[in-house]
Amino acid sequence: MPEPEVTGGPGPEGRQRPEGHWYISVDDHVVEPPSLWWDRLSAKDRQVGPRVVQDTCEMVRRPTTLAVQFIKGGDGPMMDWWLYEDLAKPVQKVVACVGIPVDEHTTGPIAYADMRPGCYTQKARLADMDVNWTERSLCFPYIPRFSGQMFYEAADKELALRCVEAYNDWMVEEWCAGSGGRLIPLCIIPLWDPKAAAAEIRRNAARGVRAITFPEMPHYLGLPSIHDPSGYWEPVFDAANETKTVLCMHIGSASKMADVSPYSPRAANTVLTFSLAQMSFTEWLVSGILVRYPELKIAYSESQVGWMPFVIERLDKCFTHTAYAEMPAVVTEPPSTYIKGRVFGCFFDDDTGIAARDAIGVGQLLFESDYPHQDSTWPHTDKVVNRIAEQVSPEELERILRTNAIEMLGLPAVLG
Repeated sequence: MPEPEVTGGPGPEGRQRPEGHWYISVDDHVVEPPSLWWDRLSAKDRQVGPRVVQDTCEMVRRPTTLAVQFIKGGDGPMMDWWLYEDLAKPVQKVVACVGIPVDEHTTGPIAYADMRPGCYTQKARLADMDVNWTERSLCFPYIPRFSGQMFYEAADKELALRCVEAYNDWMVEEWCAGSGGRLIPLCIIPLWDPKAAAAEIRRNAARGVRAITFPEMPHYLGLPSIHDPSGYWEPVFDAANETKTVLCMHIGSASKMADVSPYSPRAANTVLTFSLAQMSFTEWLVSGILVRYPELKIAYSESQVGWMPFVIERLDKCFTHTAYAEMPAVVTEPPSTYIKGRVFGCFFDDDTGIAARDAIGVGQLLFESDYPHQDSTWPHTDKVVNRIAEQVSPEELERILRTNAIEMLGLPAVLG
């Protein structure tokens, strides 16, 4: 198993770090263990629910988009495959590549045996958090996808709901339980049934969950938008508002990234991963939802934050030109006034955002390490932290690294 390159004085694995620079990561990821649904579904359901088998794997690329496609049973190495209804997919190396040399971070498949155990087991994850001075961590799903799209797309919605509940039970009872509060639960909801989603929010809130995943732009999934005249999402917003549950919107959570030109280098799409977050941020701030639900909070995970100042400025300028901008009547104050304490941006390495922190609001900035993805700063997140520390005051640093996450999620200030 690849080991991190760690050297230096005292501290975990020989690392040395200034006292007081532990941080809370609001965007990490878990690669679900093969036993997750097998252990929690009935004998009948587990035969068709999410499960792992071994088969060969061939990888091909679509020439126009450079997107990869995997062929089960094709010409390639033996690999772990997740099966669910008519879906078959392996785990891609870029989502489980910590500890692997950067020049090997490819979009090809990786077997569980070749990952760091911290990708999918709690004990090893906590050890990797110690190495990186990560005090606490909020982890997004991988196999169900960032907002649980896999279950929304399933044909058997009754089974899909049981799979959602099983995932959330595992998240609370196994992944987070026994971590001493270091692993923070993040649950998914049945996107196809807002009333059942509201019930799931309340069920999990009753056992201490204060965050769910939500798609950046639901209409890209074929769901009603957040502006739906029939109020499709109102039960979800009402339950989240009532329980103070944060809606965490990860890049790619609407199964869509930037629309780049055909044959464009893959790098263009990689650079523009924040593009849908910009759209979602804008739509939420002009929607009036934050006016109608005063306890509702939203967070843009892995979106970075350097783009926010101009969008905020543009929103407020449009507010002063209501005649042509047609701002909804419910938005009675400049949109920027609804951001404080309600709308958060999450980043793992964004010098532009730090330089513009006052235009965003220091209280709205959340830190992350993105473990175990290709953009992760693990195990050298302290280099980013130290660079931030050179630009901000000690009070601002503590707020960005810990306090904002504690306040957003209603966490105890100190772990017991």
